[in-house]
Amino acid sequence: NDFIMRAAALALKEHPVINSGYDSSKNVIVRFQTIDIAVAVSLEEGLITPVVRHVDYKNLGQISSEVKYLAGLAKKGELKPHQYKGGSFTISNLGMLGIHDFQPIINPPQAAILGVGGIRECAVIKEGLVAVGKRMMVSLSSDHRVIDGIHAATFLNTLQRYLENPAVLLI
Repeated sequence: NDFIMRAAALALKEHPVINSGYDSSKNVIVRFQTIDIAVAVSLEEGLITPVVRHVDYKNLGQISSEVKYLAGLAKKGELKPHQYKGGSFTISNLGMLGIHDFQPIINPPQAAILGVGGIRECAVIKEGLVAVGKRMMVSLSSDHRVIDGIHAATFLNTLQRYLENPAVLLI
């Protein structure tokens, strides 16, 4: 999940239109100035999304520590409002529960959410031969009042590039 958050933050930096929201009270698009990613945490009472701030400026170790800390607070019911309000983008990872793919629901006022499925072994073509490979499904739900389909597609292409080259995420 930490690699996915880092990859998403770098992709959001390249595609700032995805890092947007919609203020329905004023009927205006909001362009968030920082990349603050909310991560879905399941509790018995329901779902809560603690927010990791300025993810694009953090390395994998910092992201991992902060997610673990915030998830721990969430499970103990000790999150403060500033720790779960105000994100600019959300990631929901059901892959760890064996889900292959799903369509996540946008967390308003954000305009997009990334759904992450589990990694599966599958047949792939490598140098003209069939081989065993691994594949992970992701899906992006987006508010088309804010994000056109072409922007969503180019964001996903950039995200794919980062995830397929994880060494870049270490920098």
